[in-house]
Amino acid sequence: MIVADTGALIALIDADDRHHRPLRSAFETDPASWILPWAILPEVDYLLATRVGALAQEAFLSDLATGLYAVEWGDGADLERANALCEQYRDLRLGLVDGVVMAMAERLEDSAIATLDLRHFGAVSLRGAPKLLPRDI
Repeated sequence: MIVADTGALIALIDADDRHHRPLRSAFETDPASWILPWAILPEVDYLLATRVGALAQEAFLSDLATGLYAVEWGDGADLERANALCEQYRDLRLGLVDGVVMAMAERLEDSAIATLDLRHFGAVSLRGAPKLLPRDI
């Protein structure tokens, strides 16, 4: 399984992004293995609308509605673990979204996290030591 962070999903959708090709290749290899945490959805929607364009935003919403992406809605344990990570790595100022993505990756025992945020995700020690895509491709 691969848990997607906001930046990686934007790059996957935006063909002009420099990380698009490796992420698209990883996605097309096994789309069913990708999981979108609930916490990234508002960020992705906003960034697509403001940085990529209305058509990309509309296509993303349509893809969500038709089930192209699997959304993980999580549970209370994810929020507890996200809080613990945010406290443990206070100096990084992880925030809710990164904390939830990391917590879900641990809970689901995912093999990878798709992220461009190496400043945060590269500095945090997660159970299972998931790979960071596209860095570790």
